Amino acid sequence: MKRILLVATVATFTMGFAQADGAADYANGGCVGCHGATGISTIPTYPNLAGQNAAYTAKQLKDFRTGARKDPTMNAMAAMIIGKEQSIADFLAAQK
Repeated sequence: MKRILLVATVATFTMGFAQADGAADYANGGCVGCHGATGISTIPTYPNLAGQNAAYTAKQLKDFRTGARKDPTMNAMAAMIIGKEQSIADFLAAQK
């Protein structure tokens, strides 16, 4: 029982750090300006990202970076978050 409690505590603690890192990566990557602080845009031309599937979001960010998906603004922005795609995607998936 103690082992299960320890594993659950560590998992919760680790997820809290991942969430905090994702929020910081999202904010520091400049995403907030267009997509809002929690992924809900106040500007109709920019998509809401809150609650989006994390695997989908991470793939889109990587595709913008590589040029597989084309958008001049997002191609440039994705280049600034290399290696942080998954933490940002995880943060956004947890938002409502």
